[in-house]
Amino acid sequence: MYILPEPPYFLLVVGLFAGITCGAAFEATLKQKVQEWSKNRSTRNLVEMRGNQLFVPFVGICVGICVFLSAGLEIFSLPMSLGYAISIPLTLFIGSLIWSQLGKLLGELERGGSKALDLDSFE
Repeated sequence: MYILPEPPYFLLVVGLFAGITCGAAFEATLKQKVQEWSKNRSTRNLVEMRGNQLFVPFVGICVGICVFLSAGLEIFSLPMSLGYAISIPLTLFIGSLIWSQLGKLLGELERGGSKALDLDSFE
């Protein structure tokens, strides 16, 4: 008799929770950094402000989403090794794209202010 293992619903919820809570920490830290830079207009540019205070919550988001994706694949009867073999490269690829895009957006914000990021104005 063949018995299927119990799907990892707990890991699915934990991964989603970790991604959401780290995302909230990332958002709060990013807002704080931009507000500090906006008030002081310090000599440090915004791209250099992407230090450990932003990187640690970002890695937390990536780890949480990686666990969430893998658990989601495991729910559909994929083995754990295959789930992580798919979710780790996918998460690393998308995370690196988002991190580089964040650097570009912070550079645009520094050069042109908040109007440079306004996608609705076509002047």
